[in-house]
Amino acid sequence: MTTRLVTKKSTEKCDPSFAKEVMDKSHAHLERCYQCVACSSGCPSAYQMDYPPHQLLRMVQLGLKDRVLNSNTFWICLSCETCAARCPNNIEIVLVMDTLRKMALKENRKGSTNLPLFHNTFLAMVKFGGKAYELGLILFYMIKSGDLFKPGLLPGNIKLGINMFMRGKLAILPPRIKGKAEIKRIFELSRKTG
Repeated sequence: MTTRLVTKKSTEKCDPSFAKEVMDKSHAHLERCYQCVACSSGCPSAYQMDYPPHQLLRMVQLGLKDRVLNSNTFWICLSCETCAARCPNNIEIVLVMDTLRKMALKENRKGSTNLPLFHNTFLAMVKFGGKAYELGLILFYMIKSGDLFKPGLLPGNIKLGINMFMRGKLAILPPRIKGKAEIKRIFELSRKTG
């Protein structure tokens, strides 16, 4: 059963099953959230989010699936766990954010940001090499996003890359690690359970 939430701006579908789905997948007790705002007041990246964490949790509770999955909040989340540490009801908000990322990716929702592309590029690098390879990540991301060909962006990035290389912060070759098979197995398990 879906209902409609009437606001000043629009009429929006409310899907009560969305809240249950998020709670089932994240194992977080969203019903405990009473909007104390402790999570948002401690979040170091809340100022960049379109909805601070407490508002996003409320929208999930209300079943505002489209608004939630089209937002940038869970992409900007740093997974630093400050919100969970401050929550008086021990809600694992980071698990909710991770669940929302997975749900958005599954439904091919990208919101108004390139962060899903960065997220997928980063995971592809880790899956391929077992560890983040910064130069490859930067190059693949810039090619996929089209940023490589934006006027004025390339010279600044080249200068920054040279400075990072000169300070030993950027490796030309990808790192070699032990346990690549284990990393591959983690990705396979994640795909099966995700």
